[in-house]
Amino acid sequence: MVFQPDRSDRSAEKVTDSWPWSTENGPDSGDQGKMKDRRKESLTMRAVSSFLSISSILICLAAASSDAMSENAPWRKVDDGLFLGQFDPPYETPVKDSKILILKIKPRYYSFKLLCASELGKIRLTPREWCKKYNLIAAINAGMYQKDGLTNVGYMKNYSHLNNPRLNSVYKAVLALNRLEVSVPEIQIIDLKCQDFETLRTKYQTFVQGIRMISCNQENVWSKQDRRWSLAVLGVDKEGSVLFILSETPYSGYDFNNVLLSLPLSIFNATYLEGGPEASLYFSAAGMELEKAGIYGTGLNGSVVRSGAYPIPNVIGITKKPH
Repeated sequence: MVFQPDRSDRSAEKVTDSWPWSTENGPDSGDQGKMKDRRKESLTMRAVSSFLSISSILICLAAASSDAMSENAPWRKVDDGLFLGQFDPPYETPVKDSKILILKIKPRYYSFKLLCASELGKIRLTPREWCKKYNLIAAINAGMYQKDGLTNVGYMKNYSHLNNPRLNSVYKAVLALNRLEVSVPEIQIIDLKCQDFETLRTKYQTFVQGIRMISCNQENVWSKQDRRWSLAVLGVDKEGSVLFILSETPYSGYDFNNVLLSLPLSIFNATYLEGGPEASLYFSAAGMELEKAGIYGTGLNGSVVRSGAYPIPNVIGITKKPH
């Protein structure tokens, strides 16, 4: 059977026990030694800040040439600033004809939104239902949640609404959006080991805390694991484009990080969103519609058990900006 996240153990204090790692062999344990040997933290923070500032300036300058290049394989242009990539798994898997689905979104053309059931009537919806009800073009999981079915396992804030006010010390990535000033990117994954979150939290209005997958130095920070499961991931590339990533094919987190780093994505960093059958992605634009969800597991004969998209409490969605 593919590893399935335990729905009964989603408290922030116990979340590490509900996944296939211990605190000694967790996703960030492999990089603890590396961090000690890296250049001084102040240099790293300055380098990351400089990169992000330069990237936000260059995005507009390079948009035309980048769009033209992105029309080439493996990307299919869906609309201005929106591209679909479907990548073959790097090795044979029990899920036949399954692709790694990646939706690349340019913030120049699209706005990003966090929708929380805790703020909107406490009703969980599938990503498709979230999109239809709130006029979104695409939606993906906005992180794991606790056993109450509503509360994120890490810090989650949307403008004045606090879904979870507690910054979880275990998780080292915070997705930040709805910026308050133009000196920062419209959306970014803040790496808590490379960047000053206390300063950056004054510059955005929406935050989703999660588990780092790929660090600010483009390093795989997870440890090797035997268990595998479907994954939903959010990444940012070196041009500032956002990547909604869904793999129905089960991987360990460590292996999937290596896959992402090997693909032609120019990925800068990435954060984990969800795993197992609740990992899901939906989009509908320019006459195209696609819905994908993680698998429940594999049977004894290798057959795939699909249950369809689950209702989930929190999603990250996009809408097109006015021309």
